[in-house]
Amino acid sequence: MWQTKDDALYKEFTFADFKAAFAFMTQVAAVAERMQHHPRWENEWNTVRIWLNTHDAEAITDKDRALAEAIDGLADAAGKGREASDQIANKPHPTEVKLYGDGGSRGNPGPSAGGFALLDMDDNVLVKSGKYLGITTNNQAEYHSLKGGLEAALAMGARTVHVYMDSMLVVNQMKGIFKVKNRDLWPIHDAIKQLLSQFKHVDFTHVPRELNKLADSIVNETLDAEHDKPT
Repeated sequence: MWQTKDDALYKEFTFADFKAAFAFMTQVAAVAERMQHHPRWENEWNTVRIWLNTHDAEAITDKDRALAEAIDGLADAAGKGREASDQIANKPHPTEVKLYGDGGSRGNPGPSAGGFALLDMDDNVLVKSGKYLGITTNNQAEYHSLKGGLEAALAMGARTVHVYMDSMLVVNQMKGIFKVKNRDLWPIHDAIKQLLSQFKHVDFTHVPRELNKLADSIVNETLDAEHDKPT
């Protein structure tokens, strides 16, 4: 719960370690830059403290509340990421998996989420996870679903990944058929390229939405859960 402190919205976030705290701060920085509203914060090992105040108005405004909501979404996503890691720890570790990924934005840009499911080659679900992304675009959400799925596959020890997505844009950009013209997609596209180098083989297949229902349902469940949170 955000508190009013020193004429600003204030909240403290605690993570497993410094690495997780720093990753959270990196995500917050990207969202703040996109919203053109920057927080005052401090970091001490696994703890991040954030103050939000609109300097020009010398008061708490809707800009602060909107950024606070987006930051809460990132913190919640970090928690979901830990849940996915726990799932992986308790699952068998096949070296070849299927990855179904999907992203959605209600407004484009608007409240967004990415979701993925990892299956073995007999179509048994190994792990699935949804991540709320805050305010972003549909294409960014699609890319985040792919990145999250590949990170989970890598953590599982998979060496070969067959990716299935209903985003023709993402599939063809990852194949190198389409150029990545949108500068906002460059950082995550580059990050995924680096992930790919850690696998023996990754291939990409475009599938119609009706064959991607599992990932799609994860996205909608994540967005519905965020929308239904008490304010």
